[in-house]
This record gives sequence, structure tokens and C-alpha cells, in this order.
Amino acid sequence: MSIYVGNLSYKVTEADLSAVFAEYGSVKRVQLPTDRETGRMRGFGFVEMSEEAEEDAAIEALDGAEWMGRDLKVNKAKPREDRGGSFGGGGGGGGRRSGGFSRNY
Repeated sequence: MSIYVGNLSYKVTEADLSAVFAEYGSVKRVQLPTDRETGRMRGFGFVEMSEEAEEDAAIEALDGAEWMGRDLKVNKAKPREDRGGSFGGGGGGGGRRSGGFSRNY
């Protein structure tokens, strides 16, 4: 189980976020994703806590709360969607480089 924390200040650190959530229980892990190209924080993060009751208490207390000048969006994280499938997802291609589509009628 994981908590999504959105609308974070770009200055927040994992230690900052951990300290806020520690007020509601034992924090197991904090993740602050960064942009692949710039290395800059993306404005959201994930927190895992030891007990579901602790997570529920943190969500209840912190959702909508102002922290570091921003109103936090805090809720249960949704499972990551599979991003493969219809967009090709890399690999393959067979060496074709024309950029157009060929149709075999």
C-alpha cells in the first residue's frame, strides 16, 4: 500500500516528506520521482507506511493541508497503468524507417 502526495514544492526532500508523515506513524519508504531529462523533481511523491491505519490517518490529516506554501493532494496511490500496448512500447520495428504506414490490401 502506498500514498500519493501531489502538488509538492519543488524544494521538498525525502527527509522533509518523511518527517511530516512520521507524525502519523512509521514511514517505511519515500519516493520523489524526478524528470528523466532535467533531473528536476516532478512535484509529486509516494510514501509507504508500516500500517494501513497510519496511512489512513495521514491521508485524513494531510489531504488539502497547506505545506511549504502549497495545498497538498494526498490519497491512496492507484496501481501503475501498463504503458505498453498500443504505442509500441519500444523494441521491434524490423528496420523500417520510412515514417509512413504501408497497407496491404
